[in-house]
Amino acid sequence: MRRIIKAVAALALLGVVCLAPRAHAGFVGLPNMLRGQLQKIALGGPTLAPFAHTRFCMQYPGDCASSHNRFRPGPIALDETRFSELRDLNHEINQSIRFERNVDGIAGERWLIGPDRGDCNDYAVTKRHALIARGWPAHALLLAEVVTTWGEHHLVLVVRTKKGDLVADSIAQDIRPWAKSPYQWVRIQSPKTPTFWAMVGKTQA
Repeated sequence: MRRIIKAVAALALLGVVCLAPRAHAGFVGLPNMLRGQLQKIALGGPTLAPFAHTRFCMQYPGDCASSHNRFRPGPIALDETRFSELRDLNHEINQSIRFERNVDGIAGERWLIGPDRGDCNDYAVTKRHALIARGWPAHALLLAEVVTTWGEHHLVLVVRTKKGDLVADSIAQDIRPWAKSPYQWVRIQSPKTPTFWAMVGKTQA
């Protein structure tokens, strides 16, 4: 039991190591790969939120408020207009923030909305904030912690749609189905309560 408690505590304190954005061409229009039914991320058991997210919610309480639709926080419809808005905003924010790696570790980790310079955490929370401001429902916009193929922790924004879960990433300009992102998934925000996080379980069809 003590080992489990220590493991959960370590996960909460784990810093997210971020990567510089890469220039990729985004999809034009709604890609054929998104027209069918895609996989959804299944939420596993509850886990502690990243410590930096708890601090973020103290600074930006409006971005951590529960959705008005708490009892039915379902995915959103995705058409070409909405997909284009998501793709363009992802590209815009990736270009507007100059990448700067956090070299101070957990003590220096701050998740900021719209900074001139920042790391993956800042890209992800800025995208979520901007989409909410444009009328997208908060329960469909979830921050998620992943691990790259080379072992670094990274934060992305997951958009839950009726066509499947998509990833808005600071590394790539294109919007990808989550199952096609080359990551190991660690934990994700709860759709009902943004201050709660869950482990990532098995995929859902």
